[in-house]
Amino acid sequence: MRALLSVSDKSGIVDFAKGLEELSWEIVSTGGTYRTLKEAGVKVIEIDEVTKFPECFDGRVKTLNPYVHGGILHRRDLEPHRKQAEELGITGIDLVCVNLYPFKETIERTDDFEEIVENIDIGGPTMVRSAAKNFQDVLIVTEPEDYGRVLEALRKREDDLEFCRELMIKAFEHTAAYDSMIANYMNQRFHDGFGRYQFVTGRKVFDTRYGENPHQQGALYEFGDFFSRYFHTLKGEASFNNLTDINGAVKIAASFGEEPAVCIVKHGNPCGFAIKENLLESYTEALKCDPVSAFGGVVAVNGTVDGELARKMNEIFLEVIVAADFTEEALEIFSVKKRLKLFSQQSDRLRVAGDRADFKHIEGGFVYQTADCICDNEVRQAKQVSRSAATEQERKDMEIAWKVAGLTKSNCVVYVKDSAMVAVGMGMTSRVDAAQCALKKAKEMGLDVSGAAMASEAFFPFRDSIDAAAAAGVRAVIEPGGSIRDEEVIEAADEHGIALYFTGVRHFLH
Repeated sequence: MRALLSVSDKSGIVDFAKGLEELSWEIVSTGGTYRTLKEAGVKVIEIDEVTKFPECFDGRVKTLNPYVHGGILHRRDLEPHRKQAEELGITGIDLVCVNLYPFKETIERTDDFEEIVENIDIGGPTMVRSAAKNFQDVLIVTEPEDYGRVLEALRKREDDLEFCRELMIKAFEHTAAYDSMIANYMNQRFHDGFGRYQFVTGRKVFDTRYGENPHQQGALYEFGDFFSRYFHTLKGEASFNNLTDINGAVKIAASFGEEPAVCIVKHGNPCGFAIKENLLESYTEALKCDPVSAFGGVVAVNGTVDGELARKMNEIFLEVIVAADFTEEALEIFSVKKRLKLFSQQSDRLRVAGDRADFKHIEGGFVYQTADCICDNEVRQAKQVSRSAATEQERKDMEIAWKVAGLTKSNCVVYVKDSAMVAVGMGMTSRVDAAQCALKKAKEMGLDVSGAAMASEAFFPFRDSIDAAAAAGVRAVIEPGGSIRDEEVIEAADEHGIALYFTGVRHFLH
């Protein structure tokens, strides 16, 4: 039996080759892999001896050869194939172990286009696809994590058709993801990311119990390694809906850097948010906004949950808590809550992946766009259009309200007072309805909105929302501006002595 080993990522390759040697496999290899194996004492045949042709053009051509691909692709169950291979002097290759040139690492490291192009693998994907096509006769290994199980299967003679088929599927996934990455990079570089085709690829992290509803299947996939690095299950099992809620909560809480922010989310939208002196105070104030909706909700904590905070959180039923980290005392306190799920990023603060693109499925396809970014300077550089100016605390409240509004379903209006959200209206067909709904809910919760800052993620088309805000005692308002009735809105703000700021940027979220 003959194996061809040619890998860019050489982790584990020596042990794999030695394992094959122990099973009496003959090893063929190329370039750097050949040298690595040779230095490690593995008996290895250089590819030139098989191809009867030297590597050329700085290594661009080395395995594109009929002695290689004939050895991989001829079918062992067909007599004409076996006979032709014998006539041509082609020796069968029964295992191919290949991983590809580090294109991803190269584009992350340099913008040198010539170097990037040289790190586009040609021979590697061709060998992988050849072996995968002939998977009934050839084992194709593309990931170091599979070395051990392949050796174990060979030792126990368990390399059956099902085993080979699973490796084949992995191989085609491997080359498809690789080619998609190259195409997307080229379109990003030359077409602003919007080429004739858009490839969305992700690697499965885990299955969820079901999808949005029990009759649907679901799973989490990641683009890079964000979830592998920063999503650690401490208690329970994340559902499909948990993950979408966690995403919304973390994006809001993480948008304030290292500040002790706490965000409570229910069904994808925030029902509580605060930044106070410490996380306990932040959670306590966030909960006041809407404790009814918070019941069974998802809480994102931008810091480490300690015992004191854990005891406070245990006072009501929460379904999910995601935090930068947890103390051992907190985990012990939470252990009595059977239905509570805990997830940690094992970090000092919450982080987001920072994807550059966003997309949404619609029937028959998907719409694709560059990712929205709610930048700090949108508030800091917002234009004061009223006679009244906001105080320092009001500017802080506007910043919180603006960021929360931009990450909440439109139409949306958010009220923040003393760095805590006191009212929110979201997902409305009318901006006036959103404002009134928020105020109605605040009244029901016994929350005083007077002195609050208000944010709207899109412009006010009429002055009525400003009039309603003034009646509630709002002192500062931030919105994008851009309505044909902006002057009426500014006039209303001046009539009521409200500080009004325009950012010039809207943040619809549909």
